[in-house]
Amino acid sequence: MRFTPAHAALALALGLASGATFAQNLRCGNNFADPGDSKMSVLSKCGEPAVRDSFCKPDPAPPPRDGSVRPCINVDSWAYRPGRGQFITILEFEEGTLRTIRYGDRIP
Repeated sequence: MRFTPAHAALALALGLASGATFAQNLRCGNNFADPGDSKMSVLSKCGEPAVRDSFCKPDPAPPPRDGSVRPCINVDSWAYRPGRGQFITILEFEEGTLRTIRYGDRIP
């Protein structure tokens, strides 16, 4: 089967329709939270999130040669609910720095 522009358009449409579409920033009133911002900066721009979660993600770097255990990366996940009809926006901080912004489900 040959990959055509129609296949690319279908893949793009399916990606945009999924709930895990990635965003580049989060608008908070007249401010924007952008990757690279600190948690303190996001709190001052956007206020308290609706939900907070924390977990430890395995470090993707190869293990040290001495056999010691590499610590995991601390990840804080914050969810903002911008309002009815909007998408829940999930911010993930690694070691205190905003790394990922993505959309979740639409708020009914």
